[in-house]
Amino acid sequence: MDGLAAVLWDMDGTLVDSEKLWDIALYEAATWLGGELTEEQRGTLVGSNMDSTARYLLAVTDRAVTAAAVREVGQWIRDRTAALFTDELPWRPGAREALTAVRSAGITSALVTSTERSLTELALDTIGREFFDITVCGDEVDGLNKPHPEPYLRAARLLGADPERCVAVEDSPPGAESAVAAGCTVLVVPGEVPVEPGERRAFRSSLVGVDGRTLAELLGTG
Repeated sequence: MDGLAAVLWDMDGTLVDSEKLWDIALYEAATWLGGELTEEQRGTLVGSNMDSTARYLLAVTDRAVTAAAVREVGQWIRDRTAALFTDELPWRPGAREALTAVRSAGITSALVTSTERSLTELALDTIGREFFDITVCGDEVDGLNKPHPEPYLRAARLLGADPERCVAVEDSPPGAESAVAAGCTVLVVPGEVPVEPGERRAFRSSLVGVDGRTLAELLGTG
């Protein structure tokens, strides 16, 4: 495992099955706006940050997309999701064991999520802060959210790690694109939306059986 500098974990849909909770908030937000969100439209929002999500909901419900409206819708979603996140979040298969194995091996880890800090802190009550050396949230990257590489580049900078020696663990197309663009190798565990094969992407059906050695062996995947 000498070549592995750090493991960079996505959160929603990767570690915890929180996308189903986001489903509730987003479908309800569309109804609150006087419209509805189709399943296909919901799929396009997987991995999006709050402002992008709010703008999209306003557009598909035929509401004016203004800065004030984006803030209002974003706050509505934030409040509804916070209420849902207060309860214990369901783990994705093998995720807790994978985090434990990587931590026990002494490998540096970061959480890299598009979810805002306030909601991430609620989620960490379930996941456990002890698994991560640092966390990078969606409202901490100057608007350069996934699929932009900045979230993963920022995590690598904060850890003092070379991105090319990092493995990211992701479930969504924007997340995988972000990590690859940053120079990371990506372990993709697809969730709600299929992820296309590509450069430096390896695939597993779940995180069951994943440990530090499994991740280290992915470096060099092309």
